[in-house]
This record gives sequence, C-alpha cells and structure tokens, in this order.
Amino acid sequence: MRHERVTFHKLTVPETVLPEDMRRNVLLTTVDAAYNWARKRSMWPLTFGLACCALEMIAAGASRYDYGRLGMDIPLASPRQADLLILSGTITHKMAPQVLRIWHQMPEPKYAIAMGACAISGGTFTSYSVVQGAAELIPVDIYVPGCPPRPEALINAFVQLHRLVEKQSVRTVDWYRREAEVEPR
Repeated sequence: MRHERVTFHKLTVPETVLPEDMRRNVLLTTVDAAYNWARKRSMWPLTFGLACCALEMIAAGASRYDYGRLGMDIPLASPRQADLLILSGTITHKMAPQVLRIWHQMPEPKYAIAMGACAISGGTFTSYSVVQGAAELIPVDIYVPGCPPRPEALINAFVQLHRLVEKQSVRTVDWYRREAEVEPR
C-alpha cells in the first residue's frame, strides 16, 4: 500500500475532511485567508526615495534581489493605487507636507515602511530642518535599520509585512468596517 503525503495549501482548512474524489476540485477556506492571500500577493509599493537609501531600494527591485517575486512587481508613482509607502532617506520639514499629502491620498488598507536611519530617527541630523523619524508624520508599520540598509533588509521587511497582512481579519480592521462602527482613536 502506497502512502501519499498530503500537503495543504495555505488557503485550505486542514481540519476539514473531504471525500477523496472531491479533494482536487474543492477548496474550503475562510474569507480572511482568501482575502489576505490575495492582498499580500498583489501589494503595490509607492517608492518615495529622498536620499541615499533610495539607491538600495532600487537595487532591491533589480534582477539580483527582485522583490517582484514577493508580489511587489509594480513600483508606482501614483499614490491612488498604492498599498505600501516606502520612505527611504532624510525627511526634512520642507518635505513633510508632501509626505503627508501622499499618505492621505493612498486608499485603505495602506502600510508604511521607514527605510534607513534617517527615516527612522532623523539619522545623524539632529537639526531644526530634519524630521526626527517618519513616525512623527505617519503610522509606520515596519522599520528597516541601517545607513543605508542592504537590499536584503528591505526584502526581509516585505516578508514581515506579509506576515502582518496574514494575521489581519476583516472583522477587526478599521478600514473594513462602516464609518458608524469605527471608534475614534
């Protein structure tokens, strides 16, 4: 008797027992699993390169590292279709209103990655003209440390973001509920 190893796709519910003839044609899953699976594999980043970290961000999209294999193929220049804002580099107070404008133009759900020491904490610039971290302006989901961070670190941030998206539920996130149901923060 030959034993077949049954592997379950991330979308399947392994506790469910299906008849043998239906296993190839039927997929049982939850709404959260299907929705998050689609979202994490079709995230469109908006690259906002402000300084030297932008070069490492560009290298992460090039053929050697290729963040397109993580479903982030299309770096957009328009915030209207983007899901992810990648802030890389020094944010000055003169540039802060543009960062906020772009953030507010992005549709929900939206995520932010602060890439590099300057975007995380102002870097070595403790100046009156430099914002001391992107978290002063927008909610940052993932921080990528380094000066400048390597492309592998940005790829790792994308993997962490995928894990964050997988854990979300349409019942609990603010952007999915109706306006009347959302509690003020």
